[in-house]
Amino acid sequence: MKLRVTVLGAGFGGLELCSTLSETIGDNLDLTLIDQNDSFFFGFSKLDVMFGRKPPEKVKIPYSSMVKPGVKFKKETIIAIDPVSKKVATQKATYESDILVVALGADYDFSATPGLAEGGNEYYTFGGAEKLREILPRFTKGSAVVGVCGAPFKCPPAPSEGALMLHDFLTRRNVRDACNLSLVIPFGSPIPPSPDSSRSLLKAFEERDIKFIPQRKVSSLNAQKKVAVLDDGTELPCDLFLGIPKHVAPDVVLKSGMTENGWIPVSRTNLLTKFPGVYAIGDVTSVGTPKAGVFAEGAAKIAAASIIASFKGTENDQSYTGAGSCYIEFGKGTVARVDVDFFSGPKPFGVHLNASEALAADKEQFGSSRRERWFGS
Repeated sequence: MKLRVTVLGAGFGGLELCSTLSETIGDNLDLTLIDQNDSFFFGFSKLDVMFGRKPPEKVKIPYSSMVKPGVKFKKETIIAIDPVSKKVATQKATYESDILVVALGADYDFSATPGLAEGGNEYYTFGGAEKLREILPRFTKGSAVVGVCGAPFKCPPAPSEGALMLHDFLTRRNVRDACNLSLVIPFGSPIPPSPDSSRSLLKAFEERDIKFIPQRKVSSLNAQKKVAVLDDGTELPCDLFLGIPKHVAPDVVLKSGMTENGWIPVSRTNLLTKFPGVYAIGDVTSVGTPKAGVFAEGAAKIAAASIIASFKGTENDQSYTGAGSCYIEFGKGTVARVDVDFFSGPKPFGVHLNASEALAADKEQFGSSRRERWFGS
């Protein structure tokens, strides 16, 4: 009998889980992968689009190119999840399965930050990055603020990357001297688990005259006054706002009864939820790692190992370690990396690798290797 699996969401977690199950179970697998989008893109590619390094069409990978034994892709919008019966309804069909995996990531609540939709910009959606691709060349003077509007948020290094890459972008256009740059984040340091990474970023901010404002969030924008208002009432001059919007679990997940305090709790051992046969991986969970693709990928490997062991009637001796590597764009063609471990020690810790052109190539290899594994291209 084939194992029926339904996977909701085709990001890092969903794609890795499908690849692992297909490789191991193959002809005994009947897996349906559902996503409302028709293509995949790496989160870091939005920066490439935003700053004009790559055209939008060059960073998207169509799901139609994915051919894996036992896996079929459905471009549909999920409208209901019943974790008790493991039934999923879309606008087109209803799916039943033996195993359900929720990998729907995080959505954005733009209304949580008054003025963001009307007077600001964000680069966490693909559409937002495309819009900024047109706006940034027109910014020639004034105050720019890169600001986080809520925590937790995807890819903790991304606000720092946005500020450093904006500095480079303005410098290349010979307008940097006419612009002030500020970075607002809710942490005490840029990368809390890695003091070395934080020190390197703080040094880079100082060298580039980027004002770093820690332990604060942007609570609202006032387009008329041209200010960003922080959560302590401070007003920052703001002619250009590049925001990281507040993150929330998708509505369909919140309505499913799976969440606690806004996210899905799971076992750190195997990523199982409190519902038998239902797993959750990646940004939609409260497992305790950052919301980033590499951690979703790691969680998917463990969830897949648990599913395979159960199907074969064996024991799974693997557990989620909460380890992963994040690349950090430092500008000037260089990239740093921080290798972080969240669960092995008494507290999370990170090892920093200094920015270099070699690590920029390493980042490219990271992307191409996943593309090959998940899409075969």
